Amino acid sequence: MELSDALSRIKPSPTVAMSALATQLKHEGHDIISLSAGEPDFDTPDNIKEAAIAAIRAGQTKYTDPDGMLSLKQAICGKFKRENALDYEPSQISVSNGGKQVLFNALLATLNPGDEVIIPAPYWVSYPDMVLLAGGTPVIVEAGIERNFRLTPDILEAAITPNTKWFIFNSPSNPTGSGYSWSEVKALTDVLLRHPHVHIMTDDMYEHIAYGNFKFATPAQVEPELYDRTLTCNGVSKAYAMTGWRIGYAGGPEHIIKAMRKLQSQSTSNPCTISQFAAQEALSGPIDFIAQNNTAFHRRRDLVVSALNAIAGITCPVPEGAFYVFPSIAGLIGKTTPEGKTIENDEDFAMALLESTGVAVVFGAAFGLSPHFRVSYATSDDVLVDACARIKAFCDSLTD
Repeated sequence: MELSDALSRIKPSPTVAMSALATQLKHEGHDIISLSAGEPDFDTPDNIKEAAIAAIRAGQTKYTDPDGMLSLKQAICGKFKRENALDYEPSQISVSNGGKQVLFNALLATLNPGDEVIIPAPYWVSYPDMVLLAGGTPVIVEAGIERNFRLTPDILEAAITPNTKWFIFNSPSNPTGSGYSWSEVKALTDVLLRHPHVHIMTDDMYEHIAYGNFKFATPAQVEPELYDRTLTCNGVSKAYAMTGWRIGYAGGPEHIIKAMRKLQSQSTSNPCTISQFAAQEALSGPIDFIAQNNTAFHRRRDLVVSALNAIAGITCPVPEGAFYVFPSIAGLIGKTTPEGKTIENDEDFAMALLESTGVAVVFGAAFGLSPHFRVSYATSDDVLVDACARIKAFCDSLTD
């Protein structure tokens, strides 16, 4: 059987592939430390788990509406109003099987051949492939380390064409952890106001994982005039330690939400009913655990940034949020491993690091910007200390 031509336009997720390789090597008995997965090591809070258990015991195990039950949509509306000053009705809310499906549904429901989607690089690995699978054209615009991985208004302006349909905005970012301040978001929304044919798709998954004086802001909150052409996307995976529960959601223009609902009704239909009840509790219940978790993430960030910046050839910016760092290895390109292999790019670096030390990271080219690598510090302090020591030993072993 011949496979779909659409599959030839995309590639497997590099982050998933690296995590799978690390898991395989660990099962084979190798001493592996995986810093490749974007998954908090904290357990889902007890009140959320209890809400799911209560739903099971109450027999709440049937189908719901294709894009989520009304009570969860109402909880999402409450969250948007309370935390983002955004007013949505349940008819403007879509709930899917994770944040990835929300984004994919929106792109598949709106893109036609020739439509362009502006994606700042470095980007989450799935953005360009989802655009390609939906028949659109990714327009990659670089936001490099010299700009702290943030897109500037002039670069955004230059990327917009008559064919631009969406601008994807992710803050705090995966893979860099870089976050845009209110004024920086406003500078971008000022550009978008001048181009009424461009819609904004936000990925706010790391909204609550922020450090120091950084304050999260989402575009429709900063510029209310963009409300009617913004799809504000989020989920419970990261801040609530609910990755495996698979619940993402979006608020936006009703005609887009309706199109996403139509698509989901013919694909997966409703997200897991039990997960929906858990997400409802997550969004409506106490959230004191978020600050507690962020204290640990903040400590781990500082540990990793300090350790990596102490390594010759590595430059590691300090991120404002999320639980990733995206250090540059420009100073290591061209060096040679003890086994005689030349580090020609960041993929070479990541594979040699894994083979030599058992530390799994994701190479920067997977995120559209080289020479870098991504570290997830969503694991214990002891593991991070060990991993950073191994990375240092590996880098110190390289020769000119």
